[in-house]
Amino acid sequence: AKPATATPPAKAPAAAPVAAGPPKLDEKDPLAVALGYHSDAAKVDPKKNPTFKAGQNCSVCLQLQGKAGDAWRPCNLFPGKVVASTGWCRTYVKKPGAAV
Repeated sequence: AKPATATPPAKAPAAAPVAAGPPKLDEKDPLAVALGYHSDAAKVDPKKNPTFKAGQNCSVCLQLQGKAGDAWRPCNLFPGKVVASTGWCRTYVKKPGAAV
């Protein structure tokens, strides 16, 4: 009788490349600086940004696009980049019906 031969293990399928998507907006980006963008609204200095009110952030701004609940979403003001839903900039406009 012939000796049993081990079957080589099947190769795992290659992982599909993850779509990178648009880059996150850097707070040092010249347009971000010009508009006073912060990726965390809790760190906005009200003395430097007198239009800022507690509770305002990108997630309830009229300019934010994309799917509600996503941490990073497209913004009309920063084409080709995504902003933090928790962020804020001087062009904040309350979305109609938002609680803030």
